[in-house]
Amino acid sequence: MALGLALAGCKTGSQAQQSPLSLRTADQVAVVDGKSVTYGEVEKEQGGKLAQAEVKALTELYDVRRNAVEQYVTKRLLEQEAKAKGQTLEQWFDKDLLGMVPAPSDEEMKKFYEQNKSQMGGKSYDEIKERIATYLKQQKGRDQLTKVVDDLKQKHGVQITLAQPNLPRVEVAATGPSRGPENAPVTIVEFSDFQCPYCGREYPVVERLMKEYDGKVRLVFRHFPLEFHPFAQKAAEAGACAADQGGEKFWKLHDRMFTNQQKLAVDDLKGYAKELGLDSSRFEKCLDSGEKRALVEADEKAGQEAGVSGTPAFFVNGVFINGAVPYEQFKDAVDRELKRKG
Repeated sequence: MALGLALAGCKTGSQAQQSPLSLRTADQVAVVDGKSVTYGEVEKEQGGKLAQAEVKALTELYDVRRNAVEQYVTKRLLEQEAKAKGQTLEQWFDKDLLGMVPAPSDEEMKKFYEQNKSQMGGKSYDEIKERIATYLKQQKGRDQLTKVVDDLKQKHGVQITLAQPNLPRVEVAATGPSRGPENAPVTIVEFSDFQCPYCGREYPVVERLMKEYDGKVRLVFRHFPLEFHPFAQKAAEAGACAADQGGEKFWKLHDRMFTNQQKLAVDDLKGYAKELGLDSSRFEKCLDSGEKRALVEADEKAGQEAGVSGTPAFFVNGVFINGAVPYEQFKDAVDRELKRKG
């Protein structure tokens, strides 16, 4: 294993670094008829789109910088360790590190071969076992390297002090059914559509986040049914009707709708309400009357003003996250906010 590889890592604060990407609302960005046009004027007209783009650019820049810092620190620690033993980094890596790694057993190699047989190009175990042994030893070497680096960081008191970027925030009212404590340090406002497949994909991600950050995150749900989803409007109204009977009833129906996205006709919604123990007559009267249409439209308007054009869309303490993102991206956003809050 080369040492370089081992080191590589739906649509419609205080002392924070000043990035050249950032613009202030008072900054002049154009002149028309001799009169200044400020960035704030443009930003107001474009809603949250510019903020969304800036969040993406700044977080990507920060991630690249942090990875560079991590790699630099790791290489420096390893070079110091090798020098103390009178070796070059390459010598230390091959002799000491890989030397500490035991060769894989025949049982381990056969198990790996069987699990990856379809990728072996038709070769027998005996024909390819030496390559498997090399690969598995390198894999163990990477694991050992991670442990060594972690120990060295602790030994030398390493702290990564690269400042988090100042991310633009969009003011969004946290009104609607909610989960989590009212005083949680992180509030996530979600604009979603019960029929949207991307929202359905993100549903377990949000559930995992709420479990792993229990007590630290408050989730507020707001409706944003997309017009090309024929059942989304009534599903949103059904959620609002359920909320009239208590937050627990809303979240039960919320979960049922997201796990049954192919069955969201009005009769299905009424059936779910009955199964979940809602007052059926009250729920059906509310749903049939359309009395919650105005509430849903108000949520949509609030989302549009904040720059939402598709679902799902999230605001983590006002920081815009657009679309169905991986859990790790959501976790990073929450961790940044918790760190910012101290």
